[in-house]
Amino acid sequence: MAKVAVFIADGSEEVEAITPVDLLRRAKVDVDVVSVMDTLEITASRNVKITADKLIGDIDFDEYDLLMLPGGVKGTNNLNACEELKKQLVKFSDQGKGIAAICAAPTVFAGLGLLSGKDSTCNPGFWKELRANGANVIEDSKVVVNGNIITSQAMGTSVDFGLELVGYLCGDEEKESLRKNIRFGDI
Repeated sequence: MAKVAVFIADGSEEVEAITPVDLLRRAKVDVDVVSVMDTLEITASRNVKITADKLIGDIDFDEYDLLMLPGGVKGTNNLNACEELKKQLVKFSDQGKGIAAICAAPTVFAGLGLLSGKDSTCNPGFWKELRANGANVIEDSKVVVNGNIITSQAMGTSVDFGLELVGYLCGDEEKESLRKNIRFGDI
């Protein structure tokens, strides 16, 4: 069974964090919500309290197949301030293991040089930053999959993003079955 770590911090965007967790768990993917803060409970971007399953210092990164980052400007800044997370993102990318980010969070990947020369997307307000770090920004795609790197645009693309994660980890048949089950898009 595939295993994913979804990293959250104070200021993470709620929908971008929880929607992929929900969809992955519906697909029977083992998901840990991991706080990079000093406590399990974070205050998300719209003041919703989210309680993580684990703290970053308590996990074994080798257990995971994919690391995922939700956006939210403050949340992204907090994730970007976590040196252990950034070290592991580079390691996962180097190993060809999955990394995924939505909204502002692809800027963390860009800052690490992980998007240089690669197709990707993010919130339109950050396209310039991705381009400045060598990314080929695909403006008209809700989600961009470039090998082991999955990026998405914003809160409104959270279901598309979550379904793409399911497809990446479980295959297109599971992705399509889940899409139909949740009545998303053309049915």
